[in-house]
Amino acid sequence: MIFRFSIFSRVGVSALIAVAVLWSAAVDVDARDQSNDWIVIKDCRLIANPANDGDSFHVSAGEKEYLFRLYLVDAPETDEMTPRRLIEQAKYFSITVPQAIEVGRAAKDFTQEKLSQPFTVFTHMSDAMGQSRLERFYAFVETKEGDLGEQLVRNGLARSYGFKTAPPGLTSSRIEVEKLQQFEDEAKREKIGAWGMNDGRLNARAQTPSAFISFVPEVKSRLRSPRANSSATASPIPQPVPSIPRSGPVEPHASHAKEKIPLGNIDINTATEKELTTVPGIGHVMAARIIAARPFRSADDLKRVSGIGEKKYAQVRPYFQ
Repeated sequence: MIFRFSIFSRVGVSALIAVAVLWSAAVDVDARDQSNDWIVIKDCRLIANPANDGDSFHVSAGEKEYLFRLYLVDAPETDEMTPRRLIEQAKYFSITVPQAIEVGRAAKDFTQEKLSQPFTVFTHMSDAMGQSRLERFYAFVETKEGDLGEQLVRNGLARSYGFKTAPPGLTSSRIEVEKLQQFEDEAKREKIGAWGMNDGRLNARAQTPSAFISFVPEVKSRLRSPRANSSATASPIPQPVPSIPRSGPVEPHASHAKEKIPLGNIDINTATEKELTTVPGIGHVMAARIIAARPFRSADDLKRVSGIGEKKYAQVRPYFQ
């Protein structure tokens, strides 16, 4: 009896050890990313590149070129190359696909402006994938006005979304995610950026945000050299990380929101793609489907176009002859 208990105990201990090993292997994103030290690259400069957008861009540091993608935020696409993603982004902001592209281009301009002066990059060199031949890495970017991702979200030019990791000095991404959500709520309440598109207020000035917890003022990890055969300007830490100021506003510009289209004026069989996309609810993807489905006996046949259900049909039908 004692012998059996001893065997059972040993088996039980072994099982517990196995479970513990499996559990420890299932670390979350935050813990895995924090296992590496932060690489801090100072005096970075933006490299002009057609592929740059609001949350992904080419950067030079010394003689080395990098491609970085912001953690925790997602700005809309700037073209129609990824229609599924555009549709998802447009749905998130409750706007049309053409409007989402307009917001994406505004985000690109915003980022270009904020990175017009030297900035600092914090990265673990975690692979952010992407379609470029140059390897892309996730990063936090600190401008003279604060964290770039926060500024984009506060001005309604990006959503709180994407790959999560704890910012420098924190052990969890939760605090930063909550802060971004509050920035997003303020932008939505004030109807600025994408949140104001349906009111023609794409670039309305953001009001001063409420006070939020910023990154802790000291990073407690040591620097590793970037993966680069260059003299990238990196400085050792711990060192003060600038407290994240309240996000700077977007300068007001004229909105390019859709003009109101007279009802019943569009010919379903002859309208160009550009004319079709002036109809609220019809983006470039849907316009292409409509053109491909021609000829129609009348605009009533819009119901047979893939993606146009009863609700969409009721929304767009009045604009056609």
